[in-house]
Amino acid sequence: MQPGQLELLAPARDADIGIEAINHGADAVYIGGPGFGARKSADNEVADIARLVEYAHRFHARIHVTLNTILRDDELEPARRLAYQLFDAGVDSLIIQDMGLLELDLPPIQLHASTQCDIRTPEKARFLQDAGLSQLVLARELDLAQIKAIRAATSVPLEFFIHGALCVAYSGQCFISEAHTGRSANRGECNQACRLPYEVRDAQGRIIAHDKHVLSMKDNDQSANLAALIDAGIQSFKIEGRYKDMGYVKNITAHYRSLLDGILEQRPELGRTSSGHSKFHFTPDPAQNFNRDATDYFVGGRKQDIGAFDSPKNPGRPMGWVVKLNKDSVEIETDTELNNGDGLCYFDLHKALVGMAINTAEKIGEARWRVVPKDPISSLRHLKVGTEINRNRDMHWQRLMDKPSAERRIGLRMRLDETADGLMLNLIDEDGYSATVPLVLTKEPAKDAARAEASLRENLGKLGNTIFEPIEIALNLSQPWFVPASLVNQLRREGIEALEAARKTALQRLPRAVPVEPPVPYPQEHLSYLANVFNHKARDFYAKHGVKLIEAAFEAHEEEGEVSLMITKHCVRYSLSLCPKQTRGVTGVHGTIKAEPLLLMNGSEKLKLVFDCKPCEMHVVGKLKRSVAKARAGAIQESPVHFYSAKSGVSHV
Repeated sequence: MQPGQLELLAPARDADIGIEAINHGADAVYIGGPGFGARKSADNEVADIARLVEYAHRFHARIHVTLNTILRDDELEPARRLAYQLFDAGVDSLIIQDMGLLELDLPPIQLHASTQCDIRTPEKARFLQDAGLSQLVLARELDLAQIKAIRAATSVPLEFFIHGALCVAYSGQCFISEAHTGRSANRGECNQACRLPYEVRDAQGRIIAHDKHVLSMKDNDQSANLAALIDAGIQSFKIEGRYKDMGYVKNITAHYRSLLDGILEQRPELGRTSSGHSKFHFTPDPAQNFNRDATDYFVGGRKQDIGAFDSPKNPGRPMGWVVKLNKDSVEIETDTELNNGDGLCYFDLHKALVGMAINTAEKIGEARWRVVPKDPISSLRHLKVGTEINRNRDMHWQRLMDKPSAERRIGLRMRLDETADGLMLNLIDEDGYSATVPLVLTKEPAKDAARAEASLRENLGKLGNTIFEPIEIALNLSQPWFVPASLVNQLRREGIEALEAARKTALQRLPRAVPVEPPVPYPQEHLSYLANVFNHKARDFYAKHGVKLIEAAFEAHEEEGEVSLMITKHCVRYSLSLCPKQTRGVTGVHGTIKAEPLLLMNGSEKLKLVFDCKPCEMHVVGKLKRSVAKARAGAIQESPVHFYSAKSGVSHV
């Protein structure tokens, strides 16, 4: 990516979704391969990725594949082989977390730092650049000033999440799932403990919050901040969602494509990294997709209302009120057009979200609908006259997303010239790529000049099944000639094939960055389990860069007793108005409120919240369950695996 170029980076659960992301305006797509991706159930075969690559490269869009789990020693060679397979498939880069990969004999493919690398400081960002990473995705928790500081310290493209679900922890710094279930988030198997309801108690055992999802964040939405992020130094704008469906990817990609195109129109010094323009058959609307309400998180500074504490589900949008309850139906006052199959919902008296799927919907008045829910009325707890109703699934919208909803075309100028022995078609696209194809023809004057010229233009412009659209068709002829439509069509097809071949030849591999020599020192000399070192190659990498003490990853099960199982910028105290800074000088608050630890409880599960006020961070503290450690030990006895052990200094078998 050159300075001033902007990339819209969309997710894909599979190749077909990736193709639609390209159609809807993505400059690049990131997708999981057949293994070692941080979304365990979003794997794809190399052949499917190759199909996506072939399509994306027609528009000079790029395909990045996630190889971003931490790896055991016995997984390094399979990961290396996979890297070569992906390189041979034409993949443009690998997104990695495990620094052990940098010590392997990899193909000359570009490497990007995954979000799990937890890049929050200029020092770490510069180190990763100097170590050979070509693009860095920054932590979601950064504000604009922090992004600018990292931009000032680096020269590689910086990437930032602009939409989608938010992990409450600094990415790569959550171990609750591994500690409680043996499913590691850093190996693609997070059990999403952050979305559970908790009871919050203070040091005296008093209940502060009951049955609240206090670790569940609203969804990220940076729609209003794109220009500010560009000015701060972001070049790659990343949409979260490798688990999301095609409708989400279509809609959200189209939404941000429209916003970025608006900025590009106003700022001619900026440009995009791929070719063509997308035309949408719908108006993008992010609120139509699953979301937990929206937040721009910390980009503009700390805010109190970033949490989705009442429910981790999709609350939808308000659309009306219950005006009457019948035996098997509900009458709702609303100006919204309802459909059979729509999803409605409401919050009960305990602020829990209750779903109410529509079986049938019938308009019975000016702004009144009778809906028959799929579930019995008696099962819809606390539903009464006056209850506010939201809609979180619009079947009309879903049917719209199921249809072809966008076309992407590259502008093309066509000129037909005369030659001594016939005609010559010259093609030049909006990027400046060109092709020329001849047609040997005995020229005969047309009997109807106007009709012949119109026929030539019409047949040359038939580009509907190509990736091009005509901007201009010029006929540079001494007089209209009679040319059979079949020959014009053949000439056009050969010209398009030649132009696509020229574009394919012109697309160069992204260059692999060369690490700085001698190896630059890592910003720290001691690495705890938080560095996620799970194999000896990763250990060798950090040792080469001057680290003297390297502890093993939490997944090695060498941390005894209580440790930080999650580190987060989100603060429960702040969100519940219990931060000492918030209460200082407030009328009615006597004495000084201290940032004492709090207790999180979910059934028999207990976690301690510890507040580090200087960096304004919260630690969720707990320990590895004995049952998890015992299960791991038993599994290793049955099927030996190898990983880095700081205690023994050798691979555990």
